[in-house]
Amino acid sequence: MLKKIITERIINEGPITFEEFMNMALYYPELGYYARPDAVIGREGDFYTSPHLHPIFGAVICRQLIEMWEIMGRPPLFHAVEMGAGAGYLCKDILDYLFKTINQSDGHRDEREFVTCLKYVIVEPYGHFENRQKELLKEYASHIEWMSSPDNLRELKGCVLSNELLDAFPVHVIQMEEGLQEVFVNIGEKGFIEEKAEAGSREISRYVEQFSIPAWEGYRTEINLRVKSWIRRISEMLSQGFVLTIDYGYSAKEYYSEERNRGTLLCYHRHHVNENPFQHIGEQDITAHVNFSSLKKWGENEGLETLGYSSQGIYLTASGIDELIVELYTESSDYMSEISKIKGLIMPQGMGESHRVLIQYKGEGAPELRGFSFRNEKGNL
Repeated sequence: MLKKIITERIINEGPITFEEFMNMALYYPELGYYARPDAVIGREGDFYTSPHLHPIFGAVICRQLIEMWEIMGRPPLFHAVEMGAGAGYLCKDILDYLFKTINQSDGHRDEREFVTCLKYVIVEPYGHFENRQKELLKEYASHIEWMSSPDNLRELKGCVLSNELLDAFPVHVIQMEEGLQEVFVNIGEKGFIEEKAEAGSREISRYVEQFSIPAWEGYRTEINLRVKSWIRRISEMLSQGFVLTIDYGYSAKEYYSEERNRGTLLCYHRHHVNENPFQHIGEQDITAHVNFSSLKKWGENEGLETLGYSSQGIYLTASGIDELIVELYTESSDYMSEISKIKGLIMPQGMGESHRVLIQYKGEGAPELRGFSFRNEKGNL
């Protein structure tokens, strides 16, 4: 059905940009990959994220939120706004750890005070995801507010967080062929085909210049312009606070290197990776890595200072994941199994190197965060 809708649009209106094709494939109402009522994220779906791998990830993020709250002078209302919560596991793991900690008998005064100040907001545009999140998080219903859009969020103090959100933003695909060409999608004898034409958007040309994309013949890559409006909207939401972004990606220098000359676009269908976005329309995920340098640059334009950037593994280690292992799992009968899963979060062979952590700040000064005490690579962005 979705394939037919896209086909009819191209027949009626002519070739569309790859960005528009990706937008329809992922987000077309009721039929796009994420918009389908039966969409599933996690081990049962096509991919899984760090919270699906182990709940200790959420425990680290909980500690991070508490550190941010303390840096801000312990405001009486601290918003944690999660953009696109998927299955809801990150929120659950954050609140599980927080309430488990405050229910222990040996102190934890900071956590007890923090929970009275915390207002967790999930921004979820899709009702089917919201319903599943509410079922998973029903024991914490009084502590969470759901919104379908961030439009009514203003003057917040707290943190806006996302985990593997920006990689699903639709991207423009470009290729250098006798100059800058953009990839469009048209109809061929056997289905969708690529066509290249001169990039019509001045924004694309400006991006190519800003981030020094190689101009040699045949070079192909992606450009995510939607990040710019997204980070602007996030800054507008905050009067003071942090933006925590976790995703897989690179600095611009790494992303647009000569050896990465075919870009990063990948598709996921039933846990199998492929490079063909024109199959399984509406039934497979389509992703591209994040250019964290663009997030830094555009964030700074909106008044967000970059505090730190590092690999997920280094960030989790510096944040004290070893302390949490001792606190939560030393007496577990499945200790070795827990450790094996946790290694997937921090080791380079797992998500430890592929996933990156960026934290930006709106407010006075430049606070130092524990998670970047081992290594801070913000200078490479």
